[in-house]
Amino acid sequence: MELDELQARLVPFVREKLGDPGAAVENVKKGPGHAGFSYFFDAVLSNGERRAYFLRLPPPGVKLEGTADLMRQVTAVRALEGTGVPHAPILWAGTEPDWFGLPYFVQPRLPGDTLKDDYPLQFSDAQLRDMARQAMVALAGIHRVPRERLGYLGDFWGYEFDVTRWDRFYERAAEQELLALQPRVKQLLLEKIPHEAPIGLYHGDFQWSNLLYSPAGELLAVIDWELCGVGPTLNDLGWVCAFSDPAAWAHDRGSRMPHADELEAWYWEAMGGQPGDIRWFKALAVYKFAIISGFNLMLHRRGKRHDPHWEEIKPSMQANMEYALRMLGG
Repeated sequence: MELDELQARLVPFVREKLGDPGAAVENVKKGPGHAGFSYFFDAVLSNGERRAYFLRLPPPGVKLEGTADLMRQVTAVRALEGTGVPHAPILWAGTEPDWFGLPYFVQPRLPGDTLKDDYPLQFSDAQLRDMARQAMVALAGIHRVPRERLGYLGDFWGYEFDVTRWDRFYERAAEQELLALQPRVKQLLLEKIPHEAPIGLYHGDFQWSNLLYSPAGELLAVIDWELCGVGPTLNDLGWVCAFSDPAAWAHDRGSRMPHADELEAWYWEAMGGQPGDIRWFKALAVYKFAIISGFNLMLHRRGKRHDPHWEEIKPSMQANMEYALRMLGG
């Protein structure tokens, strides 16, 4: 949708939702994200008050399931109400095509940024440690959300599915020699499934670029819930800890955030105990990411999705698999 068309659609939408027939819409801009279409816009009320919003739409012409099913994200975010987990509330959401021709949801635009690019440079090491601790407290809060709030997200599909669903991406990945350990890692993942792990709401991509912080270092919101679901909550902990363990990576990631051991300790402190071993989940995290890296590298080299960043990540594909093997005792 072109921005001028979207702005024309937003005017009657905002006027109805705000109950202000004179409201105007300004500063419509394309937002970030890959699993949908996101936009920023301002509403200017008749009294001159200005409010900033974030709009998410699914990609046009695709089945509204998985990451394209916005109501999954709406369910997860609304389940956080009253939990203390920082989030941007869902103000309006719906599946009716009247406004944009697609399902949608709208949230307030919060005055912060994620820990990507140059944003972390303004914070001291002590501030970054506190920001990381806030994140782990928030993650524990996500994992304590009552299951009865999550009905729309469905049930857990099983550990085997979460391991084997990456096979088709592995088969098409570039630099297959860097993924030579894939068969052995996959075998150990399937042999050592931790069936006792707690099941609940998981974010699916809990990392620093999906956490919104204020300029003072306050965690404002956990964002980007496209990959959320019901399943082993330690998937999130394994993911963020593996990404914060220098031993898992061969390329320079330039991160000043605390390492995995501290993150894990803060998480268990917030949970009030340590009911599980995250080594299997750390192994699964880097196993998935190594395959994703190879797949995206293939897309880049074939000109299907230009992103040279995957060339920089390439050296870590083998390091990821070696790390997974160590986590699994192989």
